[in-house]
Amino acid sequence: MTVLEPFGARLRRAMDERGPLCVGIDPHASLLSEWGLNDDVAGLERFSRTVVEAVADRVAVLKPQSAFFERFGSRGVAVLEKSVEEARAAGALVVMDAKRGDIGSTMAAYAESFLHKGAPLFSDALTVSPYLGYGSLKPAVDLARENGAGLFVLALTSNPEGAEVQNAVRADGRSVGATMLAHLAAENAGETPLGSFGAVVGATLGDLSSYDLDVNGPLLAPGIGAQGATPADLPGVFGAAVRNVVPNVSRGVLRHGPDVTALRNAADRFSDEVRTAVTAA
Repeated sequence: MTVLEPFGARLRRAMDERGPLCVGIDPHASLLSEWGLNDDVAGLERFSRTVVEAVADRVAVLKPQSAFFERFGSRGVAVLEKSVEEARAAGALVVMDAKRGDIGSTMAAYAESFLHKGAPLFSDALTVSPYLGYGSLKPAVDLARENGAGLFVLALTSNPEGAEVQNAVRADGRSVGATMLAHLAAENAGETPLGSFGAVVGATLGDLSSYDLDVNGPLLAPGIGAQGATPADLPGVFGAAVRNVVPNVSRGVLRHGPDVTALRNAADRFSDEVRTAVTAA
């Protein structure tokens, strides 16, 4: 079985060639309705295939939200498998947004579902939750390394509720969020041109200069578009780490469907705005 080049290297190249934009595939019921589709497996398939057709050949990353497929059971998961396959075939890297987190053999099974090269849902990277302790992610870290994949670890998320955990201060005086960033910096030490283990850091959080975001890995940044952040905000939020930011846009692009050209144009606009903001930083 062919071993992939490490995710960080593949992501760095994709970001440099296509721009750093990540487009979410979030087929929730309201968006299906806006597209004139039924909230069923047929609507799900039409939605997902249209997004992949529109943007997988031009953006660096596509990020399907697993939950919106899982709610339809095995037939929805089959649509997700096909979407991942087609997106990767078109040249996009796929980050599976599943936010898995557990311990021991259960975490290992989650890892095998998304990070094993032979798995039907194999993705270039997976979002994971470290709040059973960062060490609980070891099975996913190990399998990602083995298969050239990556992880995005929840660190400083954009939802207001996240602060009660992520801003909590440990006995050593460091916050939980800062601790997660330090773990990632250790994972990525010495990797070039970019490590494969990244953090999820909300673009809506404002000035984060009190945190060391230089983890030598990518920073997946939700919150662009419908949640209120703009590409122009990125330098102010991420500072010197902005070149490693992968800003995620979902509704800001998806609301332009089902017209393929409109979806492409929206993705291109966001990509251009991100490039401009990052270059000017």
